[in-house]
Amino acid sequence: MNLEQARLNMVEQQIRPWDVMDSRVLGAVEDTPRHHFVTESQQRLAYMDTTLPIGEGQKMMEPRLEARILQSLDLQKNETVLEIGAGSGYLTALLCKLGASVRSIELHESLTEQAKERLTSEGIGNFILESGDALSENWNSNSNYDAIVLTGAVKEIPEKLKAMVNIGGRLIAVVENGGVKTTLLMTRFDEESWVTEPLFETEVDNLVAPTNSQFTF
Repeated sequence: MNLEQARLNMVEQQIRPWDVMDSRVLGAVEDTPRHHFVTESQQRLAYMDTTLPIGEGQKMMEPRLEARILQSLDLQKNETVLEIGAGSGYLTALLCKLGASVRSIELHESLTEQAKERLTSEGIGNFILESGDALSENWNSNSNYDAIVLTGAVKEIPEKLKAMVNIGGRLIAVVENGGVKTTLLMTRFDEESWVTEPLFETEVDNLVAPTNSQFTF
C-alpha cells in the first residue's frame, strides 16, 4: 500500500469535501505522516475516514474532523495552545506546526509517553506533554493561552478553562446538550464577554467517561 498516496487521497476525498480549504491546515496535514501516530498493525487504516483505537480505551478522531477543528481555530504562528487530551499525538503535531507552542495534558501516562516518542521522532520540539486530569478541580495550568482545544465532548465547558483564554483568544470544544453533540467555537471579546459560534454537529466520545472519569479521544 502506498501510504503517501493514501495521505493525498485522504486530503482530496475526505478533508476538502468537508469544506476545509485553509492552505496552512491542508499543508500541515499533507506534511504529517498520520500512520506514524498509530501502531504498525493499524498503518493501513491511518488514512481512512474512521476512528482508530489507540490504547487505554481511547480513540483517534476521523481525519476530516481533526482538520475541520484546526481550520475553525484559525491558529496563528505566534499563538500558544493548550490541548486537553493528547491521545495519539497526531493532533498535537498539527497544532505544533500551526502555532508557536503547544502544552498538552493527557490523563493516561502510557499515552503521554507514546505521544512524546512519536512527536520527537517527527522532529517536533515546540511542545510540552504532561500526564494529569485537566478537568479536575485541583488542576491549574498557571498560564493563559491564545487557543484551547478539548479533544472530546463535555456536558459543559469548565469556567476555569475559559479563564485561561487570552483576550482575543479562542476555545473549541464539542458540547453535549440533550443527546446532541455540537462543536462550539468561543472567542473571548474581553474579560467578561464571549462570542459563541455553533459550527457543526458531530459524534465523538465524551472527554470524561461517566463511570470512571477518564479521558476518551
